[in-house]
Amino acid sequence: MPIRTSLHALFKILPGALFSLCAIAPAKAQTHSSWPDAFLSRVEIVALIQTLNASLLSSRSATATLENWCAAHRMSPEPKVTALRLTGPEKPPSDETRQRLGVSPGELVKHRHVRLSCGGHVLSEADNWYVPSRLPQEANRILESTDTPFGKAVQSLQPFRRTFEAKMKWSPLPDGWELGAGAPQGGGALAIPHELFEHRAILYASDRTPFSEVHETYTSEVLDFDVGVPRR
Repeated sequence: MPIRTSLHALFKILPGALFSLCAIAPAKAQTHSSWPDAFLSRVEIVALIQTLNASLLSSRSATATLENWCAAHRMSPEPKVTALRLTGPEKPPSDETRQRLGVSPGELVKHRHVRLSCGGHVLSEADNWYVPSRLPQEANRILESTDTPFGKAVQSLQPFRRTFEAKMKWSPLPDGWELGAGAPQGGGALAIPHELFEHRAILYASDRTPFSEVHETYTSEVLDFDVGVPRR
């Protein structure tokens, strides 16, 4: 079978196959550093990243998508995403953010910076700019005083999101690999950078009122699980 046809077929079946394998694999403590630098591992990682990316882009809630990912890959006995609020100088919204949210120059826009984790794995880091006057009082209280993920705090608004920018920050396969340009040679552990891809989105209430802009960076810790198959 020609290599191009073979790889095309592989990409079509890998996402579903990996989810099925994870469902039967025993839960083990494994980090992304244990992925070997082998061609099959790189192809698997491409499939995994694209599967998560597509799920997030089609979802109403990044938090819910990450909890489903954590559960499907047995990354925690309790697949619950929590938000660790990071302290530091508050980042004011840019003029472009204000324009996208449709707020006046003097209207208050707050900032929240968090790391979203599941089972000790930091899956993403997010900056939220939100308009307090467009949120219920209880949602504002939760955001100010707890580490509840933003998506859960605003559930009463029946929110949905529209991504206006999505950017890959790393690929395990170099450009032109299918033509032999810089094809991975393999050997040792695969070096995976911390940041994999980014999303920027606007969150809307069910009445289509924009109330938040979020910038999310998804990390290599989304790969911290054992797929339960040998790699060569």
